Amino acid sequence: MTRGGRWVPAGIRRHPRAYGVLGAVAIIVATVVTCLILVLVSSPVPVRPAARATATPTPPAPVARPAVTRAPLVSPFTGAPVARLGPVLAVKIDNLAAARPQTGVNAADIVYVLPVEGGLSRFMAVYSSHLPKVIGPVRSARQTDLPVLRQFGTPAFAYSGASPHFLPFIQRARLIDLYAGLPKSAGAYSRGASRPAPHNLYARSATLLADARGSHRALSTAHDIGFRFGPAPASARGKPTARFSATYPAASFRFTWSARSKRWLVAMDGVPARDTTGGPLGASTIVIQYTVVRASHFLAYGQPAPYAQSVGHGTAVVLRDGKAYAVKWSRPNANVGTAYTTAAGERMTFATGQVWVVLTAPPR
Repeated sequence: MTRGGRWVPAGIRRHPRAYGVLGAVAIIVATVVTCLILVLVSSPVPVRPAARATATPTPPAPVARPAVTRAPLVSPFTGAPVARLGPVLAVKIDNLAAARPQTGVNAADIVYVLPVEGGLSRFMAVYSSHLPKVIGPVRSARQTDLPVLRQFGTPAFAYSGASPHFLPFIQRARLIDLYAGLPKSAGAYSRGASRPAPHNLYARSATLLADARGSHRALSTAHDIGFRFGPAPASARGKPTARFSATYPAASFRFTWSARSKRWLVAMDGVPARDTTGGPLGASTIVIQYTVVRASHFLAYGQPAPYAQSVGHGTAVVLRDGKAYAVKWSRPNANVGTAYTTAAGERMTFATGQVWVVLTAPPR
């Protein structure tokens, strides 16, 4: 139906109260909406807390460490500086008049002078710091050699022979056998033409060491055998000495101090001794070690060879720096070295350089 020119749906009346109610409702709705908008607008925006500034840690100042000074490596056989501790090679060397002058003796660290049959002597030269190209003349082994060698651990031992009954003892000993008669070692030896046999057998040290390293046994390097080096101890009372002698029944040694070369020069049977490589034989320290010399259990040329005891104790004279020092020596067993002590019990020291040890019976 139409009313007043406008269309009005059927069933609805236009009533003044209806308009009032609708107006009130509209006002309420508008108020609620307005409040919601105000609330939303006035609500604070959440603010993230500012990240804390982290300071970069300061590295600690480097700590100054004291410089480490390492003592130089020295040979236990000579007291002299060495680049490394070398293998131990011992060579038995002839000392009859027909074998002189010898070759390579001056290069040895230690020279042992040992008694042999006929009242004579023979050398055992021990090498580790230096190796001469050639050594000789090489001669045969004796019973005295084995206890001396034992202190070196498992050394290489070069020699030209031994009595048939003694050879098996060498083969069973704690050493590397470089017997000239063995096929494995024969290449290291050769005969010289300038002398008659048996005083003309020489060994090439490099070949000997190569053969020794090829052994099933480990070759020992130089280690402590009881020697001490340095200034003479305060308790030692040295006697100024220009020369000193040591004797065997059919051989003699004289050691003369040379202030110029700082060595004791060696004369044998009254004749100055020399090395074919140049220069006189001589050593910084000479030890005259008095010991028991008895008959060996093994024959040499049909009679017992002398056997000098290197295990035990006794007296000795140490020659160094132009003085002679009376000392005591002690070696409890063959597996250890020898200790030399003063009367006050201090260890006797040697001068730096080659050492000779002369095993002989006490003078009568």
